Amino acid sequence: MKYLVRERIFGIGDDFWVTTEGGEKAFLVDGKALRLRETFELRDASGRVVAVIRKKVLSVRDAMKVEDAHGETVATVKKKLFTPFRDSYRAELADGGELEIHGDFLDKEYDIEGGGERLARISRKWFRIRDTYAVDVAEGADPALLLSVAVCVDRLAAEHEEEQREKHGRHGEHGEHGERED
Repeated sequence: MKYLVRERIFGIGDDFWVTTEGGEKAFLVDGKALRLRETFELRDASGRVVAVIRKKVLSVRDAMKVEDAHGETVATVKKKLFTPFRDSYRAELADGGELEIHGDFLDKEYDIEGGGERLARISRKWFRIRDTYAVDVAEGADPALLLSVAVCVDRLAAEHEEEQREKHGRHGEHGEHGERED
């Protein structure tokens, strides 16, 4: 099933609905807690908390954690180190499993895989709604977990992009359009 998610929801701080491709309300992103700290709740259509996403502070490298309604960590999402040709992320699951996340994060075209199977595909191309991407969750997979992981990757990739821009802008290595200035 495909779900529509707004991009960079950590920059919004408002409540909004994640909808199905048919326009049905599926999950409410509650942004109230976001104003105080980088946290938000994902609620199902009946209002029950199904996941809480938090930015991990004081960590060696950027990571985000996904908790269940009881505050138990179910996944920790972080950028993989030492991936020479492209960025990739992984979600370490509380049960010892791992999800691999790879593809084009800037253009929102990537997959979340677990146990050798694709559990979700993230794409901006399926819908022509500005600042929105779709998460196509495989049948039988956990939509709340996979939507939460996709949101974490969106946030971590945006932070990485901002860091790279600041790094290059500060040193004057690249011109206005990214070309190298010699």
